[in-house]
Amino acid sequence: MSLLSASNESLRPLHPAGEGTADRLRAEGYAPLPGLLTAAGLSVLRDEAARLQRAARRRDFAMDCMDGSPRHMTTLGGHVIAELSALVPELYADEELLALLSGLIGEKALPVPDPVERHVLNILHRQGDTHGAHTDDYPFALVIFLEAPASPEEGGLLEYVPEAASLRDLTAGPARTAHHHAGDAYLLRSDTTAHRVTPLARTGARRTVLNFAYTTSAAAPRTTPSAHRLYA
Repeated sequence: MSLLSASNESLRPLHPAGEGTADRLRAEGYAPLPGLLTAAGLSVLRDEAARLQRAARRRDFAMDCMDGSPRHMTTLGGHVIAELSALVPELYADEELLALLSGLIGEKALPVPDPVERHVLNILHRQGDTHGAHTDDYPFALVIFLEAPASPEEGGLLEYVPEAASLRDLTAGPARTAHHHAGDAYLLRSDTTAHRVTPLARTGARRTVLNFAYTTSAAAPRTTPSAHRLYA
C-alpha cells in the first residue's frame, strides 16, 4: 500500500499547525512540528531510508564556502533518491503537506528546481558526526526525523541563530537549540538562519532525517557549491 493514500496514513491529520507556529517561524526562523508522522508512516519511511542508505556515501571534509565548517555524515542526494524511490518524491510533493507549509510560510511553497537538493537523506551515526554551520541556498527546509538521539545529552541537536549576519553568530553568543524525537519535524527559514547539528556525543546514537527544500515565487535565486559538494 502506498505511504500516501487518500486518507494520508503517513502524516498526522494536517489541520493548521499549533497556535503561534507561523508567528514563531517569522520571529525565530524555526517552527516545530511535533508528531508530524504517524507511527505507521514513521515505520514505512524508516524502512525506505534503510533501503536507500545502501546507496549513500560517507562524507568527511570541511566545507570551504561555509567558513570551513565540518561535515562528518553519510548522505544521499535528491537526484539519486528520485531514481531509487517513488515514496520520497511522492511525500515531497504531497498536496496536503504543501498546504500546511504554505499556511506557515504565508505564501505558496514551491518545489526547488535543483534535483540534487530537492529531497536529501542525512545520517549521523558515528560518535562525533556533525553537520557543521551553514545556511541553505533555498529559503525553507522541512526536516523530518526518522531516528533521533534519545536525549539532548546525546547530541544531534539543531542549533540556530535567526537573521544571522554570518555563520560566526553561532559562536558569538548563545545560540538557540532544539531537540526532536523520531516522527517529529521542523520548518526552518534556512537561507537566513545560521544553523548546524551538534556532534553526536555517544556511540550508538543516530540521527536520520529527510530534508525537503522548498522555495517561493518571491525568493531571490542564491547558489553556493555546498549542496553539490555534499550530495552530488
